Amino acid sequence: MYLSTEKKQELFQNHGIKKDSKDTGSPESQIALFSYRIEHLTAHLKKNKKDYSTRLGLLKLVGKRRRLLNYLQKTDIERYRNIVKELKLRK
Repeated sequence: MYLSTEKKQELFQNHGIKKDSKDTGSPESQIALFSYRIEHLTAHLKKNKKDYSTRLGLLKLVGKRRRLLNYLQKTDIERYRNIVKELKLRK
């Protein structure tokens, strides 16, 4: 599989609140995981333009990430700004 356990733990450790590999529930770690998966699916869709089921999954992931970002923006603007800057999601 494209996403190994070690890679997931690295993402959670780099972007979680507690900077712990077991911090899987924080919005920052989930946003980082979704961003990694979105990049992977985008690269796949560039090669396979007619893969409509993957396209649907990609759109669902983008929506989930957007909702998490909106939640984080409402609750704690500083954490939102940090994760956006780390992942370079906005210009």
